[in-house]
Amino acid sequence: MRSTDYRERDKMSDHPSDAAPAAGRELLQIFKILRFTLIVTLVVLALWLLGDVLMVVFAATLFAVILHGLARILRDKARIPYQLAVGLVALIILIAIGALFYFSGPQISDQFVKLKAALITQYGQLRSQMGTSTWGQFALDHLPKSLGGNEQGNGSSLGAGLANSVTGILSSAFGLLGTIAVILIAGLYFALSPAIYVDGMLRLVPEGHRPAARKLVLTAGTTLWSWTIGQAFDMLAVGLASGIGLGFLGVPLAMALGVVAGLCNFIPYIGAILGAIPAVLIALSQGTRTGLMVAGLYCVIQFLEGNVLAPLIQRHAVHMPPALAILAQTVFGTILGVPGLILASPLTAALLAIGDTATAPLEAKMRTGKTMGDSPLAHDDVD
Repeated sequence: MRSTDYRERDKMSDHPSDAAPAAGRELLQIFKILRFTLIVTLVVLALWLLGDVLMVVFAATLFAVILHGLARILRDKARIPYQLAVGLVALIILIAIGALFYFSGPQISDQFVKLKAALITQYGQLRSQMGTSTWGQFALDHLPKSLGGNEQGNGSSLGAGLANSVTGILSSAFGLLGTIAVILIAGLYFALSPAIYVDGMLRLVPEGHRPAARKLVLTAGTTLWSWTIGQAFDMLAVGLASGIGLGFLGVPLAMALGVVAGLCNFIPYIGAILGAIPAVLIALSQGTRTGLMVAGLYCVIQFLEGNVLAPLIQRHAVHMPPALAILAQTVFGTILGVPGLILASPLTAALLAIGDTATAPLEAKMRTGKTMGDSPLAHDDVD
């Protein structure tokens, strides 16, 4: 009888010891959730309050990654010190830009001034033609003024917006040039001694997490280099194809329109549309047939770029799903404005590479391609 009582007492005494670890685990889980929420809140608040500064820092980092990659190639080929290679690369870039402005600057400036005037004129004609039809007038009445409609809203008209996006940037030249100067100078210093800044960031990370943080930083840098160089070749190809195609179709200002198409292609998907709009508007001044031919030309160029050129150029970079790229551009553009829209794609590519490195790959049995129906038929029977 006494042994039974002792066992009952032992069972009763075990319950508090079992409950204590369970309560501790619950508190630890709550603490992790609160910590994660606080980190996310601070990140969003920093993006909201310091967005412009962060975009300048990221742009400088992107420029430093380009200089660093080119300098390493020159160092390996010429067998010269790294810092000297960085200086030579920066000097070559400055000479190339100076030569471009010296030999082609007047022609390019003249074409862009004419392009601005032509866009404003063509916009007025298009608006007048839309006003003569029921559907056109309906569209004008329900579009905000910022998009060229009659509905009251903030912002300028579409024609002025398109023209200013091409050449109106000179009106804020001092602010723009100051920002560019900060980006170039900071990027140059980043590239001259990258280890100082990377090691400084790693010192802010707890010691146990430093190896993982180092791997993530190096992965992000490699991805930015691959994406940026690939995108540069992509922009060059699209700009040349657009300029040559427009010249062949007899569209005025083909060189300026090709430059616009190439620069806009830095922004995937959305940039293709932004680059095509000025060319189509100018082509419509030559007739509806020419406008349709130019629209078809840009569709062919973007089809070849998206299905042939981009996969070859960006095969070493992280894969960026189109829907995710467009959503990232929308989010960063909404929060950070035009700089966020421009830098959304390289920033998203770096974040995807970090996430891909930091997380374990998905097991084959957990993949949903077969269930969703988007996997190749040849793999339907593979478990």
